[in-house]
Amino acid sequence: MNKKNSYIVFLLTAVLYCWTACKDDTASTGQSVLDEDDAIVVLADTFPIGSMVVDTLTSIISQADSFLLGEIETDYGVLRASILTQLACPEGYHYPSGDHIKNLGLDSVCLFMYYDSWEGDGYSPMAINAYMMDKKTFRYNGTYSTDLNISDYCSHDKSILTNHRIIVAKERLDSIKNNNGTYSPMIRMRVNDDFAQYFWGIQSFESQEIFNEQFKGILLETSFGSSTVLNISDIALGVYYHFEYEKTAGKDTLVHDMKAFFANSEVRTVNHLYYEDKPLLIQALQNDSDTYNYIIAPAGVYTRLRVPMTQIADSIFDKVGEKRPYVNKAEVRVSVENMDEEDGRNGWLNPAKYMLLIRENSLSRFFKNKELPSDTCALLGELTQGIDSVGDVIYYYSYDISDFLVNQLRKETNDSILNMLLVPVSIGTSTTALSSSAVSSVRQQQTMSATKIRSAKNGMKLEIVYSGF
Repeated sequence: MNKKNSYIVFLLTAVLYCWTACKDDTASTGQSVLDEDDAIVVLADTFPIGSMVVDTLTSIISQADSFLLGEIETDYGVLRASILTQLACPEGYHYPSGDHIKNLGLDSVCLFMYYDSWEGDGYSPMAINAYMMDKKTFRYNGTYSTDLNISDYCSHDKSILTNHRIIVAKERLDSIKNNNGTYSPMIRMRVNDDFAQYFWGIQSFESQEIFNEQFKGILLETSFGSSTVLNISDIALGVYYHFEYEKTAGKDTLVHDMKAFFANSEVRTVNHLYYEDKPLLIQALQNDSDTYNYIIAPAGVYTRLRVPMTQIADSIFDKVGEKRPYVNKAEVRVSVENMDEEDGRNGWLNPAKYMLLIRENSLSRFFKNKELPSDTCALLGELTQGIDSVGDVIYYYSYDISDFLVNQLRKETNDSILNMLLVPVSIGTSTTALSSSAVSSVRQQQTMSATKIRSAKNGMKLEIVYSGF
């Protein structure tokens, strides 16, 4: 190596040494001048929480986009589901009239129901019947629960069908082909002559209110079959009629037409849901609470989480001393244990896709007022797939309740115990200006689901990362 190269190597080595020395000094400079009382403390703790299955005694508010019809027995009770619905008035419509119309007359009236899917045994027969709601009807802006008293609306005296309609869900005898080439299962029911003539007599369609006075609605229920529940998506009543009119001089033309009356968003449809021997179901599930907890829809069976707020706050204050506390993260992970259970009669009964963690004292108000999740009232969790430490697939919901704890630390709430409920929900979404999806509605789930979770005594914990400064 010549002298010039040796000089360059020496110079680079000296610069590197000086830079390293300066870096080490700089890294410790802050700590060397910072008073110990001013240092930021970052800590992590795990706190036990309580959990138990509860019947909130608060019925579900009926706001579903699809409705259950039928009866089915599962390990979580026997569900009976029926539907009460108004029909939309075609405001401004009138049947053909005038001097040129001759022989206007009724041919028939049919009731149609469409179902997207079913739960249970698709080969088991079920009988459907329909009645006029002859006592009172719904207010459009009213709030109606799934445990309403059917006898307040219908006497069961005026069946609108000649006979029960017997169907087998999987046969799809009346399916219709959609534009995309798929088939929608449909149930077509011919109504009896008395009802047909009564409904044909309603030919005044000035407003929905006047129409409701003449026709309050329909009750749909099943009379036998305990193995299948249909997920009804659409209901309509079709009036088939004919008339003649003079098309050319001296020659009349016969026309057959149909007018449909729909159970759509302009009117109210309420799902009546009844679980047989529900108190016994709650007791049986609570007996298993040391190991597992359960959330059953649409039974209104939820799991309560009890978060020891005062204990957590006292522990945090004790460890951060005089520093101002801040909760960086407070995760509750709810482990789902029945995702892959396929044996037995409940193999099809899956966990809920979305699970809301909500303050128990806010439950009724939240759904009645159609609120959206917020960090201080309710948190939305989605069923998530992951891998545990040994490589096994796991499923869980995860919630960060740090804002709840910060409020406690700031003395904005004095809850010694924070009671929260796990509630299965269905959600609606909308697209924002940036083409991202946002939650636009949250409803208590009215389709069937069963979620079995690991209890607080079986590993559910609250993990908190907090700091003081």
